[in-house]
Amino acid sequence: MEAKAPFTWFSILPFYREEYAHIYGSLFVALILTVTGYGVFKRISDKERAILPEGRFLSRDLYEVIIENTLAFMAELMGEEKARQFLPFIGTLFIVILVSNLLGLLPGFEAPTANINTNAAYALVVFFATHYYGFKEHGTGYLKHFLGPVWWLAVLIVPLEIISHLFRPVTLSLRLFGNMNGDHLALTIFSNLIPFGIPVVFLGLGLLVAFIQAFIFALLAVLYISAAIEH
Repeated sequence: MEAKAPFTWFSILPFYREEYAHIYGSLFVALILTVTGYGVFKRISDKERAILPEGRFLSRDLYEVIIENTLAFMAELMGEEKARQFLPFIGTLFIVILVSNLLGLLPGFEAPTANINTNAAYALVVFFATHYYGFKEHGTGYLKHFLGPVWWLAVLIVPLEIISHLFRPVTLSLRLFGNMNGDHLALTIFSNLIPFGIPVVFLGLGLLVAFIQAFIFALLAVLYISAAIEH
């Protein structure tokens, strides 16, 4: 069961179709990030404006906080050099999922991540990226990761490893879908029952859930890639 908002701003579009609501939401998130990202790029391209503080909190400051903290936790897991190498991928993944989660807290919007199809797409990107970087780092030697510590256990280890890797995108998708869909459903129900006061509590919980789920998704992606490139 997916949480459905009683009204969505996307429904005013002449070509709107309810079954594609998550796609409209994902495109809207991409638009938000493109516009804000371009604004940040324009500011940092000016050396003086990039160094001197503006005196007020801007989108650039928000991006800096997110990037610095993302790099810090990645460095603890995979080292400074590898963290900087994979920061563009993991950082983008984290920001996109975070903004998608937060979108569902705004009136008239649904979180794209409350739809299993959106989450499956993110999970498949992580799945293919993991093995791409594994082969890029080790060549065909990457296949040794699936054989286990000793050769005579390969018959048992290989099937288990294959099943484990195939279930990664499934668990990534379902975890994010279940949490975001449940959070959005609870917020919608209590907002309809008690429109004043109580929904504020669920909005606060929603902020926490949105951040935690984006963080967990990015964290697992880091762990998968780190294991794939490990010697």
